[in-house]
Parts: sequence; C-alpha cells; structure tokens
Amino acid sequence: MPTQSILIVLLLVQSAFVASQASQLQKYASNPHLFSAQSSSRKSILRLSKPLIRDDGRVYSCLERRFFAFESNGSIAWTVNLKYTCNAGIAPVHGGSRKIYLAAENRVMRINPLNIGTSESAVEVFFDPDPGEETGEIVGLSVSTLSSSVFINVKNRGLFAYRLQGQMLWSAGPVLYQSGYRQGCRKNYKDCYFDSAPVIDQCEASVYISNTEGEVYAMSLGSPHFKWIQDLSALDKSFVISPGNNGRVYVTVPVKALVLALDASTGTVLWQSSIGPLSTTDCAPVIDSNGWISIGSLDGFLYSISPTGVPKKFPKAAPLDFVVQVSPFLDCSGYAVYISQAEMEGKVSHTIGEYTYISALKPKNVVFTLLVPATGTIYWSESYPASGQLPSILKESDLQHFVLDESIILAFITASNIGNRLPCRSTRQKLATSCSQAEPQHVSIYTGDERTILLFLLLETVTLIVLVVVVRFCCIFWRKKKLQSQDLGKFLEKRHFLQLQKKTFDQAITELEQNAAEEAVPNKMLERLDDLVKQKEDIERKLSTTYSLGRDRTKSESLKSLLPLYDGKAKSYSFQEGAEKESDTWADSSRNKKEAESTFFQYMQSAAAAAKAKGKAPIEVGSSSDQETEEEYEGASAYDDEGEARETLHHGSSRSIMRRRRTLSSTN
Repeated sequence: MPTQSILIVLLLVQSAFVASQASQLQKYASNPHLFSAQSSSRKSILRLSKPLIRDDGRVYSCLERRFFAFESNGSIAWTVNLKYTCNAGIAPVHGGSRKIYLAAENRVMRINPLNIGTSESAVEVFFDPDPGEETGEIVGLSVSTLSSSVFINVKNRGLFAYRLQGQMLWSAGPVLYQSGYRQGCRKNYKDCYFDSAPVIDQCEASVYISNTEGEVYAMSLGSPHFKWIQDLSALDKSFVISPGNNGRVYVTVPVKALVLALDASTGTVLWQSSIGPLSTTDCAPVIDSNGWISIGSLDGFLYSISPTGVPKKFPKAAPLDFVVQVSPFLDCSGYAVYISQAEMEGKVSHTIGEYTYISALKPKNVVFTLLVPATGTIYWSESYPASGQLPSILKESDLQHFVLDESIILAFITASNIGNRLPCRSTRQKLATSCSQAEPQHVSIYTGDERTILLFLLLETVTLIVLVVVVRFCCIFWRKKKLQSQDLGKFLEKRHFLQLQKKTFDQAITELEQNAAEEAVPNKMLERLDDLVKQKEDIERKLSTTYSLGRDRTKSESLKSLLPLYDGKAKSYSFQEGAEKESDTWADSSRNKKEAESTFFQYMQSAAAAAKAKGKAPIEVGSSSDQETEEEYEGASAYDDEGEARETLHHGSSRSIMRRRRTLSSTN
C-alpha cells in the first residue's frame, strides 16, 4: 500500500509538471529572443526533430507544437505555433517558393514564412483526413518542385499525390490489377502496405517506395503507373531508398549491411557492395554531385561507393573505439560531405551468423570532418568533447536551451559551412550536374525472350523478301505474256532494221557527196544521190512519226492498230493484235532475212559488173562497228503496187556497198 501511494504521488507530480510546461510553451512569443528554458529539468525534454537545411543557410526543426527556424550560428530566426504535435522522426521538407511541409500527427502542415508578422496565417493544414475516413499514421512525405506535387504515404491507406494548390492528382496502393494480372504484393497481399517514405527522382520523374513484403516500386510522378517492381525480399523486408538522380536508385539494407544500385529505368540490380554494420535508427546515405554514395558505419568508417560500385573507406585506419551512428550531410557545393565520428569509452563487436552487432559505452569525444569522397581530400576536421561543449560558433547561441545530439550539431556545422573552401551552388545547379551523369536508355518496344523476338523479326524479314520477289516475278511474267501476244518481237526487229537502213544511207550519201566535190560525176550518179536522199528522208519519217510497219505487208492484211515509235524523247508502244503465233513470227523473220540476203548479193554482183564496164570502182560504204555486226535484223524485201521493189541493203561483217537502184519486173 505505501508503495502504491508513492507511485500515485509521483504520477500526480509528473502530470502537474508536464501541464505547467505546456502552458509555458504556449506563452512563447514569435520573437525568437523571448524563447528560453527556465530549468535543467525542462531542458531534458527539449529535443529537436530531424533538421532541414535549405539553400538560405538556415536550419529548420520542430519541437512538439512549435516550429523553429534557426540561423546557421544557432540563433532563432522565427518560430510559429503548429496547433498539432509534429512528428520528430520525419524531417521537414522544402516545398519551393520558401514554403515548408512537415508531418504533424495524422496531418501535413504547410508553413509560409512570408506570412509571419502579417494578418494572414503562416501555418495551414495541407492534408487532413475527411471526417469519417479511416485515419492512418503518416509514414513519410516528399515534394517535387519540378512537377509541383506533394506525395504523402499514409500507413494502410496508400500513396497520395497532391498538387501544391491542394487538389489530389491520384492515389495508389501496393497492389495494382492490370490486364488481368496482379502487380505488387505477390506473396501476401492481405497485410501488405507501403512502409517507407516516398523519395523523388527529379531526373527520371519517378517516385520510389517499398512495401512490407520487400518489394521496391518505381512509379510515375503524373499517374499511378508502376514503371517496375523489384522483389528484394530475399535480402530483407526493410530498406532505405535513396534516389541517385544519375540514372541509378540506391537501396540500403541495414540488417545485411549491403548497398545495392538499381537501374532507374528497369529496376535491374547493377551492383551491390558490402559495408560495415549499420545503425538501424539512422543510416540514410547521401549522394553527391559526382554520383558517389556515402554512408557511415558502426565500425568507425565512412563508406563511399562510386557510381560503378567501387568502394572506399575514410579514414584509412580508424581507431577501434570509433563509431559513425548518424547520417552525413552534403555541403553547399554538392561535392563534399560532413561526417561525425564518436569515440566511445569501450566498444565490443559480436558476429552471429551473417550479422554483426556493436555494443558501446558512453561517448568521450566527437570528431567532425569535411571531405570529398571522389578524391579523398579532407578540408577540415575538429574534435569536441562529448560532455556538451559546442563549437565556438555555437557556444552563445539559442541552442544551449535544447538537448543536442550529434545529428543536430552536424546540421549546424554544415549550415555554417565551417572549413569549406568550395563555392556554394543552388539546388538546381546540383541537380543539373547529377542528372548529366545519367546514361541514355534505349527502350525496347518488345518484352519477353530475346531469342524468340530475334527469330520472329528474322521470320518477318524473310516473309517480306519472299513476297517482294513473288510480286516482282508475277509482274514481269504478266508483262512478257502481254507483250508476246501483241507481236512485239516482229515490231522490234523491223524497227531495228529501219535504223540500220538509215545509218547505211547516211554513209553512202556522205561518200557520194565527197566524190561529187572532188571530181566531175555523170548525171546518173547525181540522180542516184538524189534517190538516196529521198529514201533516207522516208526512213526518217517512219522512225519519227506514228507509223505502222504493217504498211509493208500486202493490202489484204488488215491493220488493227498503229505503233507509236521512238521519237528521240519518249517511248510509247502500242501493239497489233495479230492472229499469228510467236513461232510463226520468228519463221517469217528468218525467211525474209534469207530472201533479203539473196537479193542483196545479186545486187552487189550487178553493181560490180557495171563498175568494171565504166572503168570505175564501186562506191564503198564504211563498215559498221563490231557491236552492230553482231546484231541481227530482218532483211526482207517488200514490193509495191507499181511493180517496183524497194531496195534491200545488207550490213555485212566488214563493209557494205551501195549500188544504183534498178527496176525489177514482178514475177507474180
């Protein structure tokens, strides 16, 4: 009974103390200089939440229902009342236009510093469950300034995407049914939900998140579309996801002490690297503008891994009693990191199976260091006792009223840019540098077995080639059949024969004109020259105008069509619909050729005899080229109604002789 009385008294005293403390906190004005702690007992509970460092050099954090903005030297710039208790385990998020988002109870608050000191409210509720809806714990939130969207993960409800103006874009759960197939939570979909904070990849326009079954999701910023799902449940079911903004997504497995790099486009594991044992409470890595991922380990080293998976350890030889138990911070340039190494009074390491456990006593000293992981250059390092002594720049600040851990002190050292000789850059400049390291991806429109796809493409190609060959053959075959039925062979032979006649006449006329110019010639020779010119003009007329070779036939044969011949500019053929077969055509051509050769030789003999009688040499016609000698032509002789025979010329293998025209009497 006495023991129960003492416990009741202690509880009453504690509740009264907490109530008086709450009333004191509500009396704090917005003026930062009015904030102070009145007793050491109250100081023991004034522990700030995870901090946010912005480009303006200020540090933002919350304490219960108040939100603070600190200058880099530790003095309070301004503070506002939230009306709701903030979540100390979720750091505030920068939302663009100087606005800040943070989780408070089951709501998301938005703070606008520009409204402080004005009639407008500086704090507003951005996300609040509707009355009657199932409330859930806010696991994490993130803001994409490029897409002007806020992403909120609510436990057992799903991921919600909102515009900065407050309109909901979409919501998604860990299970999606698409084309009759279930995506996500393949092993257990009943108790499966998203259990990590959403993180934004600004370069890939993606949001990454994991579920309780060990699956990592990549989703589009603009729609609840699953780009890919990677099942890592074989390693563990709890991860820390970090976007590289360089074409890679980094997944830290604290239990296994592993860091994996996934391809941001496909989710394929590119590489994995083993590191030292990690703290399960705070092991979030940082990725610098060079693409190096850095994470602290309980073995006292900082592990930095290159984009290709090559690890480094800093420092090269750490004392045995050192541990790194807080996440590093990226400096303002984006190329260096600030780390904190705590020296413990004693440290014991236990390895059980695949797991390593670290046990340590209270810390003695803390060493803060600024280094560049890509080169290993150390710009600054300083040690402070763990008894509570602050760096000189923070000694006289408002931070002395709060309980400070390594994470808070490291955040203010980073904001103060202590020992940094690298020029500061804006968030957009850092993002542009990291995004430029991403390699372009060649997206394939096919999915499935690569060998099957190649065989299918090969079959398609062969089929197209066969179709082209068949169509081409059919067209040529049809055209040949059509031309053969139109007596094309006879037409071409007659036309070729006319061209040979014209060439022979040209040569004969040229030689006669030369002889007439050199010496006196009889009138009969001049008449012969005149006849040759007229016959040449007649042949030219036949070649240059619409002419039917059927005129050379007897009048009893009917002419059904005219043949447009070649005029030197364009070709146009129109064929007669003769009733003769192809075999008859070639037989007539052979017979006419033999008759023409017989008549031609008789004509040559008569001309030679006449030349001897007159004492003159016969007129020679220049030989044609060897190519023309090999060509065949029809040497047929045609007779007109007046009984005169058109002269027949023969193109010999060596030379041709033009002789005078003579009249033949018809034998018919």
